[in-house]
Amino acid sequence: MAHDHHHHDTSGSGHEQGHAREQGHAHRHGHAHDHGDLDWAGMAPHLEAQAELYTPLYRQALSWLAHEVGDPGLVVDVGSGPGVVSCLFAGTFPGARVVAADGAVPLLERARARAERQGFADRFGTLAGDLPAALSELDRPADLMWAGQSLHHLPDQRAALAALGGHLVPGGTLAVLEGGLPARFLPRDLGFGRPGLEARIRAAEEDVFAEMRADLPDSVAEAEDWPAMLTAAGLKHTGTRSFLLDLPAPLSDAARDYVTTSLSRVRERIGDGLDADDLAVLDRLLDPADEASVHRRRDVFVLVAHTVYTAVRPA
Repeated sequence: MAHDHHHHDTSGSGHEQGHAREQGHAHRHGHAHDHGDLDWAGMAPHLEAQAELYTPLYRQALSWLAHEVGDPGLVVDVGSGPGVVSCLFAGTFPGARVVAADGAVPLLERARARAERQGFADRFGTLAGDLPAALSELDRPADLMWAGQSLHHLPDQRAALAALGGHLVPGGTLAVLEGGLPARFLPRDLGFGRPGLEARIRAAEEDVFAEMRADLPDSVAEAEDWPAMLTAAGLKHTGTRSFLLDLPAPLSDAARDYVTTSLSRVRERIGDGLDADDLAVLDRLLDPADEASVHRRRDVFVLVAHTVYTAVRPA
């Protein structure tokens, strides 16, 4: 739960981690405050497409983790969504059992189907329920736990980190993907409208994200210093690293579709936060009949950075 930014990936979590703020919020899966009223089955194709597009970034992160953690026996993907990243873990660690944990059952069904298609079904499991409480159903502590853009949907992030750490073996690793840099798709000057549209979109998204956090029941305000939060949760921070997804123009059809869908979701979520001129520009960008739209223009790109923080449970 694609994927945030300080980046919360509203425009496009995710994982599927990745996934939201839109992504993250819809990409982020398994949280009691929102998963019951969203159409996860309907969102699944977009979440999967995002995570597949972001696979080069995730592969970099998992390669780094492989050097950090060795050969884990149990890997748990907390807020897994439709399981794209879960299956990448299964491929990265061929000796590991992987559990995809999420609150949205339709997404877990897709995760199981993906694992079966990729040949991982014999060592792939799912766990449905509100997180992190559902992790109490694990049959053993995890050697490696991954939380990709899921913690920012929980009201008390520090308490959530402590809960996750409690489900690690001594010496086990928790990897948290949060923050980084928001996805960018457009040049600063589009050739029409006021330059800097994406910066104003991000500002509006920050307001939406702050409201989401504030509206969570029992929300706890916290400085987003993840190493400090991990330390306060009783874990030992061991590393911080950022990973880049750089898809230059001209984009593939899949990447262009992702940009189009992401900007459409931005229009739905934060349209009220933009002035009339910016809304008119956004509508032109989304009009397939317009030569200046993202459907047609050749200068559309995808550039995003995700940051991963690692910590171990003291032995």
